[in-house]
Amino acid sequence: MIKEIIVVEGRDDVSAIKRAVDAEIITTGGFALPPSVMKRIERAAKHRGVIIFTDPDFAGEKIRKIISSQIPNCKHAFLPKDKAIKDGDIGIENASPESIRLALKNAKSERVDKREEFTQRDLIENNLIGSERASYRREELGKILGIGYGNAKQFLSRLNNYDVSREEWNEAIISLEE
Repeated sequence: MIKEIIVVEGRDDVSAIKRAVDAEIITTGGFALPPSVMKRIERAAKHRGVIIFTDPDFAGEKIRKIISSQIPNCKHAFLPKDKAIKDGDIGIENASPESIRLALKNAKSERVDKREEFTQRDLIENNLIGSERASYRREELGKILGIGYGNAKQFLSRLNNYDVSREEWNEAIISLEE
């Protein structure tokens, strides 16, 4: 059983998670995030910890930001879009149990203090911005590091806020080049 409580968007996500792991789950019900749901998430974060595991789309990112801005010390699990698509629909509910387990295993804690281990220079030097394939490279590197896809600004923020080490970065860059 996973110690932390997993926060997902909807009931279909709950079914997919339950097929993959034994865990307690809180459903946000989408953007609304009523005060009662936020209180449950806050209580869960204090007592057992929380893993935010939202869909890899705009709505999922927005929900993730709302929760993490109000509740500190959440972990974040990211599912690559290509592992969450079925018939044009993007969501956790479409992922295989193996993909879900891997995303949860790679969940990252968000830093409370500001860190600037990585800079735009790192992104430029590794063709993650300013090159024809930058978007694709960020997506693939995000999969390797378990931090998901993001535009250049978001990606840099995740590198620094999810405690990616220089060693992890170097190994991921080598893997990306292969």
